[in-house]
Amino acid sequence: MILNEAEIKVPNIEGEALRVFLKTIDLIGGPNIIIHKRNLTWLPSLLQASYMVVLSEHGKTESEIAEILGVTKQTVKNTLKADVEAVKKRIKEELGKESEEETRTHIAGGLAKWAYQEIKAGNEHIPFIAELYEEFSKAVGILWPIEVLQRIRGLKFPTSKDEIANRLKDLSSIKDVPLHTVLEHLPNEIKNPADLLHQIKLATTDK
Repeated sequence: MILNEAEIKVPNIEGEALRVFLKTIDLIGGPNIIIHKRNLTWLPSLLQASYMVVLSEHGKTESEIAEILGVTKQTVKNTLKADVEAVKKRIKEELGKESEEETRTHIAGGLAKWAYQEIKAGNEHIPFIAELYEEFSKAVGILWPIEVLQRIRGLKFPTSKDEIANRLKDLSSIKDVPLHTVLEHLPNEIKNPADLLHQIKLATTDK
């Protein structure tokens, strides 16, 4: 296979977004903070915000980002306008409770922007990030959200369960739960990528 010039220059958005996501976890004190507080509902928001920040840094407009991720333009706007300094002061207390969606979006956006700044400044210890990735993967199964998001890239939301099934058909299972069992528990309409991750989490809990 021979790559053309355009393909060679395509940035690894997934890789960058994952680095930003892992750095957000690092900034709030590591996996134990989220696990200890028993609040995993922040994970889709943090991952989604990481994608938004990376896409924005690569020149994508709010409208383009909204289309790529299957969210509203207002969600993108709220995420990207987050004040990093304000978020630094509020982050730990907010992670300890179920926040309103708008608040969660703002906090996640601020964290992702802060993480991106840290990475850009060179404040990223690669061996530690690799260790963090392994630790977090074991603790909350973070590999499956990445795999799912890669497979639904470009999909327009809201979408149907059948379309999701078609995109995920090469996966035999998610979090050791057979794919057909996961799909049975999904609603007929999926609102956006964050909603999909949330629904899959519900479908694979205590199964």
